[in-house]
Amino acid sequence: MKFKINDSVAVLDDDLSGIIINIDGSDITVATSTGFDLIFNSSELVKMKQNLMSSQFLFSNTSINNVLIEKESNKKYTPPKISSKVRNKDRIVIDLHVNQLVKNTRGMENQDILNLQLETAKRYLEAAIQQRRQRIIFIHGLGAGILKIELEYLFKRYDKLKYYDANYQEFGQGATEVYIFQSKIS
Repeated sequence: MKFKINDSVAVLDDDLSGIIINIDGSDITVATSTGFDLIFNSSELVKMKQNLMSSQFLFSNTSINNVLIEKESNKKYTPPKISSKVRNKDRIVIDLHVNQLVKNTRGMENQDILNLQLETAKRYLEAAIQQRRQRIIFIHGLGAGILKIELEYLFKRYDKLKYYDANYQEFGQGATEVYIFQSKIS
């Protein structure tokens, strides 16, 4: 391939492009788009049909003017405000502390309490999926962290949901929020 100075070229086995600034036999010096002058063998380069480095190819004059006007304006983008009433409308909050689930724990061992908490979480999670609710928050507390680990095992059994720590300001560290991905009904 015949190259000449000011041709736009791209490097074959690299993510580099630029403009030829010097030709010395098969060694070609390219001013790259990264700002460096690099020497390549002519077999490593391919000629580009249009000058991709020129701003005329990348932008139209109107888009450049719009960008300049936008940069000069002091107006900051503010995302639309969503009230907490709307944001929290579709969520369910379940407190898994044992004193919230039963009146008396007399005669219950730790394993019984854990099983009760997990069954309650599973029942509410399946109900939320059936009712097509998207958000459910389980308050599990800090403790030794066993309930949180068991809840994560439970959540991993379900497709199309993700879980993460709930809002710290609202629930502290002892809560997990589950987001259920719902498919659209046609």
